[in-house]
Amino acid sequence: MSGRNEHPDSLAEPPIARLNPQAVEVLRVWAAPGKPRVITFRTTWQDAGTWGLVLADVAKFASKASAQEGRGPKAVLVGMRERFNAELTSLTENRKGITDANGSA
Repeated sequence: MSGRNEHPDSLAEPPIARLNPQAVEVLRVWAAPGKPRVITFRTTWQDAGTWGLVLADVAKFASKASAQEGRGPKAVLVGMRERFNAELTSLTENRKGITDANGSA
């Protein structure tokens, strides 16, 4: 994105990034088999609740995409909600690999 050399499996830059000079990337997640996910984020909003909206949107989009693979979107959302709540209650992974946009853990 933005002219940087990207990994060949990077997602395409969305139109909003090209069309609006005030647009910023706020979340990037990478995963590899057998490795922890790497999450980079920018603490963009003063209202922390906005992250809740963003995460809900991500869940809804992922559940709809699952429908294209033959899975029921409602069942996918139920599974996401169960895992999400369990993860919030008791973290299952080491938190290494989660950084803000400045590289701070």
